[in-house]
Amino acid sequence: MTTGPTPPSSREARAGILITIVLAGLAMIGPFTIDTVFPGFEAMGRDFGANEAAMQQVTSVYLLAFAVMSVFHGPLSDTLGRKPVMLTGLALYVLATVGCALAPNLTVLLVCRALQGASAGAATIVSRAVIRDLYSGPEAHRLMSQVMMIFSIAPAIAPVAGGLLLAWGPWPIIFWAIAGYGVAIAVLTATVLPETLPAEDRHPLRLGPVMAGLFEVARHAGFARLALATTFVFAAQFVYIVSAPIIVVDLLGKGEQDFWLLFVPMIGGMVVGAWLSGRLAGRVDTSRLIDRAIALALVAAGLNLTLMSIVPELPYAVLAPGLIALAIAIAFPVLQLAMLDMFPHHRGSAASLASFASLVFNALLAGVISPFVTSSLLVLATASTVFALVGAAFWIVHRRLEVRQAQALAG
Repeated sequence: MTTGPTPPSSREARAGILITIVLAGLAMIGPFTIDTVFPGFEAMGRDFGANEAAMQQVTSVYLLAFAVMSVFHGPLSDTLGRKPVMLTGLALYVLATVGCALAPNLTVLLVCRALQGASAGAATIVSRAVIRDLYSGPEAHRLMSQVMMIFSIAPAIAPVAGGLLLAWGPWPIIFWAIAGYGVAIAVLTATVLPETLPAEDRHPLRLGPVMAGLFEVARHAGFARLALATTFVFAAQFVYIVSAPIIVVDLLGKGEQDFWLLFVPMIGGMVVGAWLSGRLAGRVDTSRLIDRAIALALVAAGLNLTLMSIVPELPYAVLAPGLIALAIAIAFPVLQLAMLDMFPHHRGSAASLASFASLVFNALLAGVISPFVTSSLLVLATASTVFALVGAAFWIVHRRLEVRQAQALAG
């Protein structure tokens, strides 16, 4: 008796696993680019004669360039296809990363970081449109959650890897390692990912249609509310990520090998939250799922504020941020898909603008807000709570307007 060919379902399952891994690898570019460098800040500052505030610009410049160019990556993928945009972006990202490794002074480093940010979004933002191209409904929710669950590990690994790399060589070794990662993920993207936007579904490569698609998305009030809700709720966690060098070294009194103390609880929360979000896909109404996740984020932020007013020290300083991360990871895949589903014919533009508000605010967090809210763990917890409250307010307004619109249509 001969063995027949592998059933198509098995092949599809293996292909699905590979695609999930590659999409998660593309999403990891951001955390690796930001967090791996944190342990090297002190050494870079010594070499370049830069103070703490100046070194924060190494993150801020990257995020700001990422935000500005994020507006264009998605629309370009709506006209040229997903893979050409992602691969071109990855090639430029690797070249910019090599430039960071060779930078002779802080000015050159900041220029190369800006080029990193300008090109990195081509892969990370467009990959979200790829998920929605491939699947819809609960299947898209589950894939987005799986990608986020794998991606969530990156911020925990990145600073630890950066610290280990510093044990092997000076700070440029971190950028050489990131460049190697960029080459590897580019090869996988070229060989594993399919092109998910057929030629007949692409828009003409003309400025008018591209801008029209962006304006259509940008002026949609519901989209703006969801984007701002996502931005501020995520900021309740992200303020801890961009402030990591100050938190770990100055506020907690630890060293360059100790970033795991902050990141492991947060990443543990993100992994669990993403897993829960995927498990609940199709079982719980998506709006109710977001309701509960944001409520959990508010409870965690309140707990954080209380703990930091009583015992501002380890391990209490990292417990509530982990719970905030868990709540955000539950809501994030659903919010992203909700924004993409509003514009089925302009998913690239929607993916770009869904990220734009968060990216601009994250750049402000890194370069402007972070130095002012890290004078103590209590001040930091207060800022995190304010962000969570503002995000929750945008979501509540959106929910109420949605209910009214549904009632009006039903009546």
